[in-house]
Amino acid sequence: MIRPATPTDAPVVLELMYTAIGDIAHAFTGTNNKEQSLIALRPLFEQTGNRISYENIFVEEREDQVIGFVLAYHGSQIASLDAPLIERVRQRGQDPSAIIPEAREDEYYLDSLAVDAAYQGQGIGTVLIHAFEQQAQQLGHHKVMLIVDKENPKARKLYERLGYTEDGQITVNGHEFYRMIKIV
Repeated sequence: MIRPATPTDAPVVLELMYTAIGDIAHAFTGTNNKEQSLIALRPLFEQTGNRISYENIFVEEREDQVIGFVLAYHGSQIASLDAPLIERVRQRGQDPSAIIPEAREDEYYLDSLAVDAAYQGQGIGTVLIHAFEQQAQQLGHHKVMLIVDKENPKARKLYERLGYTEDGQITVNGHEFYRMIKIV
């Protein structure tokens, strides 16, 4: 069952999120390891008005257990959603330049998605992508976008099978990604 995330989903969703974004979480939090990043991400997740907030997340739940999530928002919101992350990194005396807009102003952006390893290969990721696309349509957004790591051809194949096409490239925290778009 797909449902909106709640603040109490933080521990599970943040673990899954870290599997999806890895050291990009360090750039968002001004930390340098997983444990510190998860600690720093939790209050952001539990609050509203930022990129990591529960309000931007849907979860897949089975038997009262969160097994996957999708984080999405519109590109026109990026500046305001990133402001709290940028401020946090600056307060830590670090350079926030790694926190960049990943989507354009006219794109509904799938920021991150992950499925618990025990449930992978069952189509849950595809279900979450469809939920993301439906949400975009319901909000009146017809151009959706995601990025896929250049070193993850399996994921790229999935997105292409779902109708996404390459629309350039982007570098995020030293990682190279393909931009993939679709009109819904």
